[in-house]
Amino acid sequence: MHKPAIVAVDPRMDPNDCQSMAEVRQGVDALDRALVALLAERQRYMDAAARIKPDRDAVHDDARIEDVVSKVLAAADAHHLSRDIAEPVWRTLIDRCIAHEFGVYDRTRR
Repeated sequence: MHKPAIVAVDPRMDPNDCQSMAEVRQGVDALDRALVALLAERQRYMDAAARIKPDRDAVHDDARIEDVVSKVLAAADAHHLSRDIAEPVWRTLIDRCIAHEFGVYDRTRR
């Protein structure tokens, strides 16, 4: 089983201090690498959910989706992330994670 370390973010300049597009891109690239590691960890939780849920009908849960989005929007507000970015990104992420979970559920129940 893969046991990744705590997600590290490569050194980068504060966005307010950037003076060139190269500095902006270095920061974005560093954050993208960290986000990939975090999303991979999130995916492993979806794998665990697929293993734990008792039946396929439990994979898609509208109430849980809305709960997750609500919590994300509260966190977005706290971190000054635009809701216009946060909500569609998380709804897409949730949609793709559910599709992944269905696939894992089906593969592990054959």
